[in-house]
Amino acid sequence: MKVNIIFQSLYGHIYRMADAVAEGARQVSGAKVQLLQVPETLTDEILAKVGATEAKKLFAHIPTATMDSLSEADAIIFGTPTRFGMMCAQMRTFLDATGGLWMSGALIGKVGSVFTSTATQHGGQESTILSFHTTLLHQGMIIVGVPYSEKRQMTLDEITGGSPYGASTITGGDGSRLPSENELAIARFQGRHVAEITKRLTGGI
Repeated sequence: MKVNIIFQSLYGHIYRMADAVAEGARQVSGAKVQLLQVPETLTDEILAKVGATEAKKLFAHIPTATMDSLSEADAIIFGTPTRFGMMCAQMRTFLDATGGLWMSGALIGKVGSVFTSTATQHGGQESTILSFHTTLLHQGMIIVGVPYSEKRQMTLDEITGGSPYGASTITGGDGSRLPSENELAIARFQGRHVAEITKRLTGGI
């Protein structure tokens, strides 16, 4: 059972969340989990101007995703930062190249799930994930979120991301806030939950 976690990260927040998702997925026996990042579309010059060069070094060792990364997996968990309430351009560009997979039906029946980040509490966490689901539905994928059995998404004693649609983190306007332990725990839950569902669908249980 192969679970690929495909993400885009600029300052490392989504990478940290992806690592937690992978940790959760690996708790399920038989799960082969791989972290992959979508190709970067910004030039080195632009990355330097927006102050992302150093952060990018944190996950420079992560391989780049290809179309095979989608077709070979039983489950794909996508991670994207939010841009104006939607997925980032890098992720959109990657998904826009999947026309051949759509034509062949290569992703039909595979499990798909999404996690995200925003700068503020109400910066589009839910809309980003929900609009991402549209692409997964067009590909015929089976969408898995975070059920309310994960009680940490109902936390009220601290500012936190997380919803029934997927794990999320709040970065702060300047990106200085890193994922909290509560947010990382929800991400681990999502990874484990997706892997468990995938195992059932692939006949592992």
